[in-house]
Amino acid sequence: MSINIKEVISKKDLKKWIEFPNSLYKDNDYYVPFLANDEMETFTPDKNPAYAFCETKLFLAYKDNKIVGRIAGLINHAYNKKWGKNAIRFTRFDFIDDYEVSEALFQRVVNWGKENELTEIMGPIGFTDMDHEGMLIEGFEELNLSITFYNHPYYIDHMERLGLQKDIDWFEYRINVPESLDPRFARISNRICEKNGYSVVTYNNRKVLYNDALEAFKIIDIAFSKLYGTVPLTPEVIKHAIDGYVPVVNLDYVCSIKDKDGNIIGFGVLVPSIAKALKKSDGKMLPFGVFRLLRALGGKNDTLEMFFVAVHPDYQAQGLPAILISTLAKKIIENGVKYCETGPMLETNTAVHSMWRHFEKRQHRRRRCYIKAI
Repeated sequence: MSINIKEVISKKDLKKWIEFPNSLYKDNDYYVPFLANDEMETFTPDKNPAYAFCETKLFLAYKDNKIVGRIAGLINHAYNKKWGKNAIRFTRFDFIDDYEVSEALFQRVVNWGKENELTEIMGPIGFTDMDHEGMLIEGFEELNLSITFYNHPYYIDHMERLGLQKDIDWFEYRINVPESLDPRFARISNRICEKNGYSVVTYNNRKVLYNDALEAFKIIDIAFSKLYGTVPLTPEVIKHAIDGYVPVVNLDYVCSIKDKDGNIIGFGVLVPSIAKALKKSDGKMLPFGVFRLLRALGGKNDTLEMFFVAVHPDYQAQGLPAILISTLAKKIIENGVKYCETGPMLETNTAVHSMWRHFEKRQHRRRRCYIKAI
């Protein structure tokens, strides 16, 4: 039977679109669902401030009256303007192992791109650098992070058959937390701070963190500005991110570095992994999902996910990453954490890769952004 592609217009269809991966991966031990409420908000224009510079079209594929795939096309005008590109993005591309399905979905996004006189397609990549990005190409037997895509190995073959080629890869590391930190970190950190008048700030008050986070996200925006696929973070996007993170972040794993005038020049955030909690609750908050999430975030958790480690470009050669690592490691070790998992790190970002050279680690996942002229 032929493939029927339906554009997602109603809230009812959006829920089906969001829930499809949960059925596709229901028997997979390594897939971690996204929070359904978060995905609903992400693709609701009046809830997601990135729609101020983005447009989307969402599609579902049906075969024998059954949903067999989904995709989102995304035109990021801020990205095209910043980088001088003429691209359409795709994201949330999921499908059964049927080339007719993936081809039909992909072609609908390509056609929309052509209607808007765009000349290339890239993905999977989302609204901003804080959205999920990169198709998994290595590490299929590793429990996924809560902030990244999981996909079946057969996706790779489909991408190649669709004529897509590698644009760039991201690496992810699983770092073993040592029983104690190398004393050199503390000595180096103290020396740098004393020499330059820097101060290290940890937090026990969320109101203080909220105010500092507004400034810190500006540093994150500047620090990541030259990285692949990034777009300027608007004040609305920054506020939306902070409103989501600050109420639930574990304060033990947040710190900043300020210069002698009190300006933030470095910022680090790690978050207790919620992957197992999300998996157990199928990405749903009710009836018990919220309690599992709160327990994972606030209780004993042997794994942390690294959300942000950012240093202002003017200070990146002054050893600030060592200060952030030294400060955060104290609580990490004290709290009995065994592993830290990095988010996706661009293969070209040698500076961030070098941060972990003193730790026992393994590269356990790799993901890719593809590109094709249309």
